[in-house]
Amino acid sequence: MKNQPTEIAYILKSFARASETFITNEIYRLEQLGLKLTIFSLLGPSKDKRHAVVDEIKAPVLYVPLLTPLPDVSFWQWLRVNLPPFLPSHRRLWKARPGNYLKTFWEMLRLTLALREHWWSKPSKKSLKEFLQAGFIAEQVVAAGRFRQLHAHFAHTSTTVAMFASQLSGLPFSFTAHAKDIYLPELNPGNLLALKLQRAKFVVTCTRANEEHLHQVEPHSAPIHTIYHGLDTKKFMPLEHHEQDRPVILSVGRFVEKKGYRFLVEACQLLRQQGRQFVCHIVGGGDHEPIQKLIQQWQLEGFVQLHSAVTQEELREIYTQATVFALACHIIDNGDRDGIPNVLAEAMAMELPVVSTDISGIPELVESGVNGLLVPEKNAVALAQAIGKLLDDGELRTRLGKAARARVCYIFDVEVNVKPLFRLFQV
Repeated sequence: MKNQPTEIAYILKSFARASETFITNEIYRLEQLGLKLTIFSLLGPSKDKRHAVVDEIKAPVLYVPLLTPLPDVSFWQWLRVNLPPFLPSHRRLWKARPGNYLKTFWEMLRLTLALREHWWSKPSKKSLKEFLQAGFIAEQVVAAGRFRQLHAHFAHTSTTVAMFASQLSGLPFSFTAHAKDIYLPELNPGNLLALKLQRAKFVVTCTRANEEHLHQVEPHSAPIHTIYHGLDTKKFMPLEHHEQDRPVILSVGRFVEKKGYRFLVEACQLLRQQGRQFVCHIVGGGDHEPIQKLIQQWQLEGFVQLHSAVTQEELREIYTQATVFALACHIIDNGDRDGIPNVLAEAMAMELPVVSTDISGIPELVESGVNGLLVPEKNAVALAQAIGKLLDDGELRTRLGKAARARVCYIFDVEVNVKPLFRLFQV
């Protein structure tokens, strides 16, 4: 009797992004449990700094041919440039599975028209792009014959590609939903997210708050499972603290609006006005110019310092220099928000006292007054008060830090958290 296919095709927008350590950690741990994977990346190799775990991953990485934007040319000019790399795969799919191909092609055309912003708007190339990418992946998995399922991370582009590839190949698909990919309507216009929730074999998300939201989007969804991001609590563990000349407030994350850095900088201004001596280090990738201007405006150069993104190994050393970890996440006007930021769990695992906000999934990890402090979002005054309270009380810092690690080890340990996902892939 022929062996049943066992491999999972992981579809990612890019491999391996420095800001998506939760994905690389997940892949590595699934491999350690014996799952065979192949990674399909919609973009070329990431130019981010590589975390050490990436080099431990054995799964082959196949890069989908790149699509050229060409915004100033006509649709037919764009197609003439971009179609050739995908044409051989689509021809082979058409010959091998004409019924599936035709059905998926018509669905792509329907979505191209249905998901326009207005009925008079021009058809978008987005669905066609995703269809072309899906055809490349589907032909690969059909030809290989060893794949059981497709799985995508983030509920927008990667999952649309996975849904099309599922229809083309006949394999089931599943996906993991995270943050803006489920809260920003423009990323899944019309009923596209509901359609994915209906068709998936199962859905995974990283907070109970997200799960509740997805059930509201589609009450008749495929099974939705809350599985927290895994953290290596043996890597992130209490180390010898390196005392600094001044207390250190640390914050880590991309320089994007939802991280709330402007409120953190304002809180630092309030703390300075109180006559406190401290330094605040903000570590992250992206455009830091708006925050730098705010620092200059308030003449905080001696108090707040910005740093580029670092690897997990470098970050672990930075945590040992911190007195307090602060993350002022908030929900921005378009609905984008964090789930449970991984850096918050990392800091807690290293027994740092943390201050954050009471939004989204953060209260699922941080219980205010028990293993950290929570304040209302967009409230620099409350943030400054909470940070000041921790700076003043070493006994409180120690108590909250120890409780923080205990909480992370209980609900966030990667060796525990990856097992439910592994079991889902076995069904």
